[in-house]
Amino acid sequence: MIKVGKVLIEATEQLEREKGIPKEAIIRSLCDAMVTAYKKQIKGSQLFNIVGFVDEAKGEIGVFRIKTVVEEVQDEYTEVTLEEARETNPKCEVGEEIRVEVTPSDFGRIAAQSAKQVITQRIREAERKLVLDEFMDKKGTLVTGVIRRVENRNVFVNIGKTDAVMPQREQIPGQYYRLNDRVRVYVLDVKETTKLPQVIVSHVHPKIVQELFELEVPEIEDGVVEIKSISREAGYRTKIAVVSIDSNIDPVGACIGPRGSRIQTIVNELKNEKIDIIRYTENPEEYITNALSPARIINVHVMEDSPERKEAFVIVPDDQLSLAIGKEGQNVRLAHRLTGWRIDIKSLSQYDQMQEDYDNYQEQEYQENEEPIEVSEEQTQEITEETSKEE
Repeated sequence: MIKVGKVLIEATEQLEREKGIPKEAIIRSLCDAMVTAYKKQIKGSQLFNIVGFVDEAKGEIGVFRIKTVVEEVQDEYTEVTLEEARETNPKCEVGEEIRVEVTPSDFGRIAAQSAKQVITQRIREAERKLVLDEFMDKKGTLVTGVIRRVENRNVFVNIGKTDAVMPQREQIPGQYYRLNDRVRVYVLDVKETTKLPQVIVSHVHPKIVQELFELEVPEIEDGVVEIKSISREAGYRTKIAVVSIDSNIDPVGACIGPRGSRIQTIVNELKNEKIDIIRYTENPEEYITNALSPARIINVHVMEDSPERKEAFVIVPDDQLSLAIGKEGQNVRLAHRLTGWRIDIKSLSQYDQMQEDYDNYQEQEYQENEEPIEVSEEQTQEITEETSKEE
């Protein structure tokens, strides 16, 4: 056998403690690697009964052939005489199986190389499994990480046992990500790869806002106040709809906190992103009115002829039109995502003009239908004759 020392055995025990790889699994893999290396070196067809063996007490490793003890050998590859067998094991008897060492004399370097490869592979597999198990459980949750590097517009965030990647689409527009900055990110996905699993994180996901509210507002954590919907354009504005199951608790006031302390903490965490807290209601007119805050609304008409598409027509004062629509349509876009309703906004003067145009159109249609019908003399004569016959 080849003397490898007890360092190898100690290394397997250390891997079990630090990486969670069972010692028996590493030794079993070492034996398999030794057999594979032996078969590559020796070559031939009589290699089906070869096994590897590690003597932990002596710190030795070797390759053996399993043979059956017989009185007369007929196949030298599978059988051994009792006399030869007792040189290895004095207590063996006919019919038993014993290990006969076949380790080549120059197998030391190959054995060491195989052991190194197996241990390296096992470490990688263990790390891969640990990362996969840990972050599969964290998928869909909020974690805190440290920015390690920025490459090709991707930000790499260390979140424990691995560096997660934050693609450009998941970054807040205009925000500068500096090395060693701590960031709170959302674990979006975990992808299996041939190396370590790739963890994808987001800094723009609406769930980040939801979890921040759950952390800062005890009523939400206790279930008294419920978050019904969130729409977010990261770095600019977020709308969050809340409702209380207790009539004595104001959901909006609970989220704002005493003197705005709770909402201010969340705004600071989100780098001064604007947050509109909306009171949720089952009444669509009232819900849409609240969602278009801070704009004042005159009226909301729900289109009853399109219940499946959920369309609503909103009228606002002339001086509130730009506020209701928002910069580049942001306010009405967020309100649409929050409520799930398509919202068409018109100012009061635009609505009055539409009504006037519609009334003019109706009047024109009526006049066209009321124009006299010209009848020729021949047609008049025919009508007269038909009438006389009927009489």
